[in-house]
Amino acid sequence: MIKLDQFLKFIGIASTGGQAKLLILDGEVKVNGIVETRRGRKLGDDDIVTIGRETFKVGEIIQQVELE
Repeated sequence: MIKLDQFLKFIGIASTGGQAKLLILDGEVKVNGIVETRRGRKLGDDDIVTIGRETFKVGEIIQQVELE
């Protein structure tokens, strides 16, 4: 499990927690196709995060890092 704001920093969409918070509060982030405004939203492996035209499957991202 990882929080939404931490995930945005982890994948490089936001460089700081404040930047992640603004993206989320501005309604620019979707989780599983639904706008998510809770930065503390816990994400599981099956969740899909969309920012603009970019889509990330949480489990695949986490797994890639673990393999490196």
